[in-house]
Amino acid sequence: MKQSALLLVDLQNDFCAGGALAVPQGDSTVDIANQLIAVFNARGAAVVATRDWHPADHGSFARVQQAQPYTQGTLDGLAQTWWPDHCVQHSNGAALHPLLDSQGICVIMDKGQDPRIDSYSGFFDNGHRQQTGLHDWLSQRQITHLVILGLATDYCVKFTVLDALDLHYQVDVITDGCRGVNITPQDSALAFQDMAAAGATLYTLTDWLESHGG
Repeated sequence: MKQSALLLVDLQNDFCAGGALAVPQGDSTVDIANQLIAVFNARGAAVVATRDWHPADHGSFARVQQAQPYTQGTLDGLAQTWWPDHCVQHSNGAALHPLLDSQGICVIMDKGQDPRIDSYSGFFDNGHRQQTGLHDWLSQRQITHLVILGLATDYCVKFTVLDALDLHYQVDVITDGCRGVNITPQDSALAFQDMAAAGATLYTLTDWLESHGG
């Protein structure tokens, strides 16, 4: 049987209601995550969370660049959206959502620590110059199948899914466990299209549970 893991992307305070970079309805992902954490824990399968973990002077911050939030620029040669300060290391905003069942999570993988480059994906920085520890951790446990949800659909979820597929994982995306920033209104819909076109299978939570014996 294939080895599966649940991968929760950036379910952090700053991306939820009241946060510095709040994603509309971001809190609604937490209940979906908790239901799947319970399923994976009951099966003895791994649950992994990623976490944005930025230094206070991160180069993607609009304040650092003296730019307007959500405008576009270039950071170390790569196209970059300038973001409000968010998920600063050791801040409350960087903490996992308080209603998330953190006790059911095996390991947290931090990303975005290098101030010179952003890191949407849980596997690599945006230039694919450095890996996080995620792929090594999964490989050591012979995990080949990932069930992914989180925040935000059009950035960190999308690039985590695309990198997972490039690394030859089988990937299921739980669509109602994701919410997007949607700087333009269709960004999340297009992100789901990109994930599916690259080889991910899209499910609602109900459909995934029905097809996987939940």
